[in-house]
Amino acid sequence: MSTYLYRVNAFSQELTSGNPAYVIQLTSPIQEKDMQRIAKELNLPITAFLLEQQCNIYELRWFTPSEEIKLCGHGTLAAAHILWEEGVIEVQHPITFTTKSGHLKVEKVKQGIQLAFSTDAPIPIDITPTLQQLVSVPILKAAQNSDRYIIEIADEESLKGLVPNLDLLSTLPVTGLVVTSPSTKYDFVTGSAHCGLAPYWSQRLNKKQLYAFQSSERGGELFIDYQDDLTYITGKAITIYKSRFNELLL
Repeated sequence: MSTYLYRVNAFSQELTSGNPAYVIQLTSPIQEKDMQRIAKELNLPITAFLLEQQCNIYELRWFTPSEEIKLCGHGTLAAAHILWEEGVIEVQHPITFTTKSGHLKVEKVKQGIQLAFSTDAPIPIDITPTLQQLVSVPILKAAQNSDRYIIEIADEESLKGLVPNLDLLSTLPVTGLVVTSPSTKYDFVTGSAHCGLAPYWSQRLNKKQLYAFQSSERGGELFIDYQDDLTYITGKAITIYKSRFNELLL
């Protein structure tokens, strides 16, 4: 049985938009150091490794070029997309992924591929001088969840041109920064971390169903259904190419 490599754009159906990821469907386990070596060589934001455990249940691990991460929405969406598109699993059957963040259930719905994640609700924090120094535009509101600051700014144009102070961020007791803003076309725009942004914008807009845009050079669209402890994120994906992996390297 061959090992295949898939290049996928998640949260998009366009060639040059969405979140890019590689998906590798393994036929047998490989060592963690080899997964990291492959991800570094492929050099996309995420390489997702799939290994079947039992019927409709797969181990899923995500690697950046430099490290393994515990949770990745677009890597999960890309992996599920491949399993259904390749006919490995029939589309009417949900998929369960076993990950370092626990079990993730994925289903095919009318709007695309729906991911169910535990909500990571933020709490409001003061806008301190240090926090303001993280971004080059005025902060309207600020919050913090388990590992990130969430900063709201005035509008989408300000967000697109924003340059964060990453040197300062590296000295603070969080692992990331999320900048978000309201939008005229969408409910909100942002870069990532929708499990924290769903409760934030649900409260701000007094609605449970949200339509979001990932404001980056490539962009991406997704639907969010916030149900308190669970946040459902739905998007589409497209396969850019499929190739056979050189198994001598595994």
